[in-house]
Amino acid sequence: MTSKALDTFLNENLADLKAHGLYNEIDPVQGANGAKISINGKQLINLSSNNYLGLATDERLKQVAKAAVESHGVGAGAVRTINGTLNLHIELEQKLAEFKGTEAVISYQSGFNCNMAAISAVMDKNDAILSDELNHASIIDGCRLSRAKVIRFGHSDMEDLRQKAKEAVESGLYNKVMVITDGVFSMDGDVAKLPEIVEIAEEFDLITYVDDAHGSGVLGKGAGTVKHFGLQDKVDLQMGTLSKAIGVIGGYVAGKANLIDWLKVRSRPFLFSTAVSPADAAASKKAVEILMESTELHDKLWENGNYLKAGLKKLGFNIGDSETPITPCIIGDEKAAQEFSTRLADAGVYAKSIVFPTVPKGTGRVRNMPTAAHTKEMLDEAIAAYEKVGKEMGLI
Repeated sequence: MTSKALDTFLNENLADLKAHGLYNEIDPVQGANGAKISINGKQLINLSSNNYLGLATDERLKQVAKAAVESHGVGAGAVRTINGTLNLHIELEQKLAEFKGTEAVISYQSGFNCNMAAISAVMDKNDAILSDELNHASIIDGCRLSRAKVIRFGHSDMEDLRQKAKEAVESGLYNKVMVITDGVFSMDGDVAKLPEIVEIAEEFDLITYVDDAHGSGVLGKGAGTVKHFGLQDKVDLQMGTLSKAIGVIGGYVAGKANLIDWLKVRSRPFLFSTAVSPADAAASKKAVEILMESTELHDKLWENGNYLKAGLKKLGFNIGDSETPITPCIIGDEKAAQEFSTRLADAGVYAKSIVFPTVPKGTGRVRNMPTAAHTKEMLDEAIAAYEKVGKEMGLI
């Protein structure tokens, strides 16, 4: 017999989510997640993946992944600290350190794991963390896990950050104080004010942590937000994923050698979770090599991003203040955003609605992510679909 209390809790809350347009329908993709995808047998232009550079389906990555399976098998077989560290993991970390311009790198199973691991390994209940109010959920959870005092500052509000940093440091209540921010904010596409953040950090001796999940491969000619601002020697912890622009799965933290040594002996996902597969490690390394060899994919991503933005803005849609190819189309009402997304799919475009709690209530949107793999013809079709549905719904 199952719990009646659990059934009541689940049924009531699921019904509430559906009633308020906050219930998320999951659409299984049949086949690869490329510039076009198949859902329920229908081909759709895909504007919802984080496969920024199209590398998730790149033939070069497929070949090295296949070779890694043949030479190393399908799984690492253990956690990194026992005998799950393969030569492929070491080679990946060395290549990432070269890519990011740091002394060393530690890799993890996901970007989410990175933030859970690194924040809680460095900060504790005797410390404080200054966190941008729009930081990603994984940062929020990593901060909670650390048990440090979390002090939120207004989104990219440098006056607020400076005041709260001053108060935290001068209070004498904390052994260490960290400032943490996304490099690129994934739902709005704006970029953190890293030069100002670093200046404040230097004034008050703050530890600096940048989550560059959406900046790596996109800014700094591919090397990320920190490189974009030339601050590699000023940021203590750079986090990145291997699942967005890199196109595979996993994450990493880059920094000084002593930081990476500490994370290897104190970060729990590294200690207690099996390492990423040989194929993933090999494919990730190949992707990084491709980015280091050429900016072709990076440049194509920006070209496509600017093209789609211009088209949607010309139609009169609110695309916010994005500074990157991430292109939100802000509708406001959650139900309207979900209906808009559904109608776009009927018109041949898959652009997923994003609602609370991923974004604040009342800012429901469709998040568009053009990639390097899209053609101009695909983007023209998408813009035409936006115009058709926008007029039908009275949004433009």
